Amino acid sequence: MPDRIALRGLVGHAFHGVYEAERRLGQTFRADAVLELDTAPAAAGDDLARTVDYAELARALHGVLTGEPVDLLETLAQRLADVCLADPLVDAVEITVHKPQADLGVPFDDVTVTIRRTRR
Repeated sequence: MPDRIALRGLVGHAFHGVYEAERRLGQTFRADAVLELDTAPAAAGDDLARTVDYAELARALHGVLTGEPVDLLETLAQRLADVCLADPLVDAVEITVHKPQADLGVPFDDVTVTIRRTRR
C-alpha cells in the first residue's frame, strides 16, 4: 500500500450547482483529498521540501472549492484532483466532494462524488 497524506473536511461556501437558486444563494461544500506518494525521502531527511506541504495544498484546494462555479460535483472533483496532481510528488489522488445542503426534496445526510485519478 502506498503512503498517503489525507486532508479531510475542507469547507467553503460556494455557488456550484445546476439550479438558479444554488448559483444565487450558494451553500456549504466540503472536500476530502487523499494523496498517494512516497514519503520515505521526506522522513529520511526530515525535509518538508521532499513531501507535500499540506497547508499550501489546503489553500490551493480551498481556492478551487470556493472559486469559479461549476454545474456538476464531478467537474469540481476533477478540478481539485488536477491541483493535487500538479505536484510531481503525487502519484495518485482520491477526491470526495460533499454537498450536504443539496435540495433533494427528501431528508438526507450528504451527497458525495468520489473520484480517483493517477498520474499518467
